[in-house]
Amino acid sequence: MKTVFCGALVLVCASAVAQNAVVTPEQIKTGAEIYAANCATCHGNRMKNPEWAIDLATIPKDDRQRFVQSVTNGKGNMPPWGDVLKPDDIAALWAYFSTGEK
Repeated sequence: MKTVFCGALVLVCASAVAQNAVVTPEQIKTGAEIYAANCATCHGNRMKNPEWAIDLATIPKDDRQRFVQSVTNGKGNMPPWGDVLKPDDIAALWAYFSTGEK
């Protein structure tokens, strides 16, 4: 029982660290390129006011887990991208998205 608790605690801590991971300028640049190639068609060039998809300005910028799950598995009308984008690509997209296109 103690081992299970310790394992769960490690996972929770790892998730918290990942949620607060440092974002680099290179990740933001890569994320911007991935966004332009794969996401802008539906979500708009600047992540605002798309005609037929959710306005990304309404998504919390502090919920990495929700973002990763939505991109990986799809949500609503959005298809899953987990078979197209690698985890590093999704991390770069998060960097771009969470920094507000800096």
